[in-house]
Amino acid sequence: MDIKDIQRHIDQVMNEQNNRSIQEFEGYSPFEMHHILNLTFETNSPISFQKLADSDYATIPIHNQIKYYLDLIKKTCEIKLTAKGFLPVKIVKDIYAQGYLEEPLFATGTYQLYKESDSMTVNLTRLLGELSGLTKKRNGKLSLTKKGENITSDNFELFKLIFKTITTKFNWAYYDGYGDNQIGQLGFGFSLVLLHIYGETKRQDTFYVEKYFNAFPDLVDSLPLSDFATPTEQATSCYSLRTFDRFLDYFGLVQIKTVGEKWKPDKYIIKTDIFDKLIKVRPHNM
Repeated sequence: MDIKDIQRHIDQVMNEQNNRSIQEFEGYSPFEMHHILNLTFETNSPISFQKLADSDYATIPIHNQIKYYLDLIKKTCEIKLTAKGFLPVKIVKDIYAQGYLEEPLFATGTYQLYKESDSMTVNLTRLLGELSGLTKKRNGKLSLTKKGENITSDNFELFKLIFKTITTKFNWAYYDGYGDNQIGQLGFGFSLVLLHIYGETKRQDTFYVEKYFNAFPDLVDSLPLSDFATPTEQATSCYSLRTFDRFLDYFGLVQIKTVGEKWKPDKYIIKTDIFDKLIKVRPHNM
């Protein structure tokens, strides 16, 4: 056997290893999992977007809130920001009043909305506009970029841009107290795979939590220690909040139902019709 034969043999063995089915990855191979994690919507990934009818985009809360926000800026040409760089109160209240994204504290009347920093969803909307290159700030004023002006008429392109920005550029740990770690955001594509496979049936969030941390067990150790919850409880709460409440629900991809005690209810998840219309997931390549 010459050196070329040896190299071909090594390449064959490595290829077989990289393409073997892994149980913890729901049967996907290390090669496929690499694409799910790092190249989620690229050519070799098992996951891809499908174009929706315009009427379907109208059911996606964050898509509609950002579209409304961009239209507001377009109508006024520019918005003068506060001294600290936030949206003015009138604009904040206008955006939130549309009812695209509801926040429990305001819905129950516990708190009143006074400024942008009071509202996570309005603040997120402004940040996503900046991170995606749809808006720009200059001399204390906010305006649309050329991209922002052109994309609002194309629901599919706007949706893809928002989705990719929130999953790859925005830090999911920004609004919670679970520490600066990658729980939920790392492997968000794997969460889509799990919903594709199991989401037809209403299941408790802990079902998905267990499968997620079976695939990425080291992430549990990235959480800060707590005197009030075990590492497992912390991990469950962190993943569930970030993945279901502040990601999939924002995009209208799941329905969430809570049952039981107000302060510690059981949470149940089921995927929506939009999920299967929008997200295509192919099985492991045998």
